[in-house]
Amino acid sequence: MRFSILPAFILLLPLAEIAGFVVVGRAIGLWLTLALVMLGFVLGMVLLRRQGIGILRRMSSEGRNGVMPGRELLRPAMNVIASLLLIIPGFITDVIAILILIPPVRDFVWRWVAKRFVTVNARSGFSAGPKPDFRDRNQNSKVVDLDDEDYHREPDRNSPWSGKHLGD
Repeated sequence: MRFSILPAFILLLPLAEIAGFVVVGRAIGLWLTLALVMLGFVLGMVLLRRQGIGILRRMSSEGRNGVMPGRELLRPAMNVIASLLLIIPGFITDVIAILILIPPVRDFVWRWVAKRFVTVNARSGFSAGPKPDFRDRNQNSKVVDLDDEDYHREPDRNSPWSGKHLGD
């Protein structure tokens, strides 16, 4: 079974945040620790209100239309992610949020994300970021290209979900 780091990170993050509260609380005191947590929350709310959820809707609609979200959308989207991380109480998420707001880190993330984006447009074929990905030519690829007639299927009348059995 393959080990993934994301579930481990999600499970260990609350424990690390609690440890961060203890360490910072011992260093600067209870009231300053609470003030820092509240300051992070307020900054996150201000940043989220400034960017708005509209940027996430715009990225979603561009993705549905087969257009790769461009670099001009990455900056506000990363600001939204950073603001959500600032809203979460804790110092580790605040440090990650601050790193996301630094332009060189944002550029690094853009290069990493752009290599992994593959969009298929029916009119013009593949379009991708800086390096197009043509994995479907590899026989071990996990990319499946379906036409409209490949995707269409007739309902199975013997299926318990067809509605035929619901009136029995």
